[in-house]
Parts: sequence; structure tokens; C-alpha cells
Amino acid sequence: MAGRPPFLGGRGERRVPGAKAARRSPADGHALLIGGQVVEAVFFDMDGLLVDSERVWLEIETDVMARLGAQWTPAHQAHLVGGSMERTVDYMLAVSGSDVPAETVREWMTGGMVRRLSAGVHVMPGASELLDALRAENVPVGLVTSSLKEIADAVLKGVGRDRFDVVVTADDVARTKPDPEPYLTAARLLGVEPVRCVVLEDSPNGVAAATAAGCAVVAVPSLLAVDPAPGRLVVPSLELLGVADLRALITV
Repeated sequence: MAGRPPFLGGRGERRVPGAKAARRSPADGHALLIGGQVVEAVFFDMDGLLVDSERVWLEIETDVMARLGAQWTPAHQAHLVGGSMERTVDYMLAVSGSDVPAETVREWMTGGMVRRLSAGVHVMPGASELLDALRAENVPVGLVTSSLKEIADAVLKGVGRDRFDVVVTADDVARTKPDPEPYLTAARLLGVEPVRCVVLEDSPNGVAAATAAGCAVVAVPSLLAVDPAPGRLVVPSLELLGVADLRALITV
């Protein structure tokens, strides 16, 4: 990553006009200090934010529902965006009226997702560039997802596990998003303050979890709209996001 500029202002690798040069904080060798404000860590959601996997979920959910003898629509999928596997399975069984055991449906879902994602993943536009920019500035980066570890591992084979300092999945917490536990867990593992962390999310559930944890939020909506709010930046694509934009969200 040598030779990369420290900021991504807009598309590609342009330096943000007027942005101050980043420098390491003397108090914390793993933080980004820009203009006196510190970003101690940045957390990426996975499905719909880091990778374009929502369409894969729709395919697998549709296949599983057919096995349950029922139909699945994008409206059903939208109802579950950002939720856990348990919630998805319970909802599918309720909609289908099937008496197939929940564990069987879970295995169908997990096996289908792992097979599809292991064949290759599509990284969302701007995600790789932002990851590289953060790594170049020694900012710790985490992946925080409501997906199971098996599914996250399949994605990380394509994205690169070494690009993340910590990975928190549904298997690592008692309560998934919209509960704040996943983001609080990630912050604890890195030894950072949630109020000095920025979360990148695409769903209302994820935004709610990050906000409840006390983190600043960048929302890049996928299937569901997310409204702007204090401490929250809403952008249509990660391509339009630079490290300086993350700094601007930290107010403490």
C-alpha cells in the first residue's frame, strides 16, 4: 500500500481539497488524528455495505422457501435486512406455515450462502479504496455483521481476512443488531472508545445498533432508506466517502 495518498475525497484516490495532513496521535499509535479530532477505529457492516450479498440472500431465501412450499418476494427480504439468521428462519417458517424443523432451514440457508459466496463476492464500489486508505493511516478496522461466522468466513476469503483487525459475527454475541452489543464488543476487543469510532452501515437495524453503541454513523442505504440525523452522514455510495468525512463525524 506504499505510495497511496492518505485521503480518498470522492471517486478514486484524490486528496480532499484543503484537508490537513494526517498524523499519528502521541497518545495512541493506532488512531487517526486530523485537525485535532481522533478516529480510533472504523467498523464496516458486511452484507449490502462491504459486499453486494443482498442479492445472494434473495436467491438463497427464494430457493429455501420453494423447498418449504411457499413463495418469497423482495418485500419479504426487505423485512429482514440487517437481522439475524434466527429471525430469518422464524419468519420464513411463519410465512410458509411449514413444519420443517428450524435447524433444518438454518442448515439450508447457511449451506446455500456459503456455497454461493465461496464462489466469489462482489465488493461494493469504493469499499476496497477506503479500506486501503484507513490501513495506510494505521486506523484499526473491524467487520461487524449479523451473519454467522461460516458466512462471514466465506466472504472474507474473497475480501481478505487480513484487512480487518477484528471480526465480530452473530456467533460472538448474545444479541445481534439492532442491539448495540456487536459494536460494543468490537470496540472492547480493540480497546477503543465507541464515541471515537465510525460505523459504516446500510440498514436501519445496523444504524440503530451503531447509534445505541454511541458510535458516529455513515449510512449507505441499500434496500431500505435511512434518514440523516445528528452524528450520521448519509451517502449513496462509499465511492463518495473519504477519511476526512469520517473525521468530521467525531465531535468528542
